[in-house]
Amino acid sequence: MIRWGLIGASTIAHEWMIDAIRASGGEIVSVMSSSVERGAKYASDHGIPHAFTTVDSLLSEQPIDAVYISTTNELHKEQVLASAKAGKHILCEKPLATSLADAKIMVDACKAANVVFATNHHLRNAATHTAMRDAIAAGKIGKPLSARVFHAVYLPPHLQGWRLDRPDAGGGVILDITVHDTDTLRYVLGDDPVEVIASTQQSGLAKADLADAVMGVMRFRSGLIAMFHDGFTTKYSDTGFEVHGTEGSLIGRNVMTQKPIGTVVLRNANGESELKLDHKNLYETGIAKFHAAIAGNGKPAASGDDGLWSLSASLAVAKSAKTGAMQTIDPGL
Repeated sequence: MIRWGLIGASTIAHEWMIDAIRASGGEIVSVMSSSVERGAKYASDHGIPHAFTTVDSLLSEQPIDAVYISTTNELHKEQVLASAKAGKHILCEKPLATSLADAKIMVDACKAANVVFATNHHLRNAATHTAMRDAIAAGKIGKPLSARVFHAVYLPPHLQGWRLDRPDAGGGVILDITVHDTDTLRYVLGDDPVEVIASTQQSGLAKADLADAVMGVMRFRSGLIAMFHDGFTTKYSDTGFEVHGTEGSLIGRNVMTQKPIGTVVLRNANGESELKLDHKNLYETGIAKFHAAIAGNGKPAASGDDGLWSLSASLAVAKSAKTGAMQTIDPGL
């Protein structure tokens, strides 16, 4: 049994990760919150035996094997470095950091400490995206030429807070949603982005000069171009992911979501057919892979290097929107 400590008494842990860890055979030993009151209540509400107010206490005062980090983004670097130094395996929320330099330091530290380091890109674990990836790899649509991701949603009130008013914490739609688009495109296509051009929008929901919507186009190494639309302000839109090739198209609907739902249709000269999907909880799938990686059986769903790619692309999107010019995507790997 893997013993876990939670760094951050977060909403995502409450809604998804605590249940996923337990369903995958893990034990949650402790939680850290900088607030004594919040940490104690969170531990009580979730049946977690111990609550601490510092990372050092969580890492040293009770035996744990792994940590899940879900604090605000500017805190990730020091928390990852401390956890790696203590020999703990690490699952970190995206984006890994607010700068590529910090993220590289984190990845290198975990490699040097020989601990498993994973980025919590849950969409890799969706049956829809795996089915699309497998269909492309099998040649079902010929050579992929273009892709389209629409991931514009409405940010619910209980998640608004720092995402809308704290640039220092990596707020705004790009580091919250566009990171997922990049990672999902890389996973499905088996290809890496090399450049991007984008424009952002400020429609009044986000503050402090943060963007609450973005559109752009990425070019990949193969020559494929991918359009993306992300938003916090789109109340009535579905999500989708499409890949179009020389011999067919894959049309995914309701697939950019935390829930194990959605459909994928293959459209080609023979007509349309719906791909068979084995829907499972995305977070449970990710935790199971993380546990297996700790045991030496395979790799986590998304590695630290994958986190570098998604962060690099997102920072390039933000720079392009600011400058109006095409930007290179280079994680330095």
